[in-house]
Amino acid sequence: MWNSRTKNDLIIEVWEKLDCESVGAREIEAIEIAVGDKFGFGAVDSPMIIARLLADEGAELRHAEILELDVQRRMESPYDAMFRNVLKFSDFKQTLISIRRLENLRKKFASENDREGLRLLREVAIKGKQRAQMISKNEKVDEKKRAEKAEIAEWFTLWMQSPEVFENWVLLRQSSKDFKEKFE
Repeated sequence: MWNSRTKNDLIIEVWEKLDCESVGAREIEAIEIAVGDKFGFGAVDSPMIIARLLADEGAELRHAEILELDVQRRMESPYDAMFRNVLKFSDFKQTLISIRRLENLRKKFASENDREGLRLLREVAIKGKQRAQMISKNEKVDEKKRAEKAEIAEWFTLWMQSPEVFENWVLLRQSSKDFKEKFE
């Protein structure tokens, strides 16, 4: 039914076929359905991203409707509860608990072939690593705490690269002479 080969082209094609004076919730929902049907649910952008693309193409937006739809979509996310408060890394114990929770989610998403869950999981892990790195470079933070955060950033890196070996690696790491000299 649709001729477009890319998601953005499809969004514009659907909008043009709707032949509407302005774009609001109804039009965005029609676009979401078309994108979901052609490219899969994971390819559907947020209402705000779709609206921005259409505005760039000259569409007049009904902002209040689009904002309301965007808020509604964000509240519907099935992943919200799973990722809420999952990142805690005030110390090594909390970090290990967090990474183990992330690993449990990774296994769940992988077994269900849930690419969106895996993508969101990676974003959360990257955020954790970046926050740890940021603290490790902040000269206002105590030197020992900076060293801990640098170590924690390494933990996130290793887990993201090789989740299968992380558990064994972290146990060896914590029992190593270098780790004990630095942190005990």
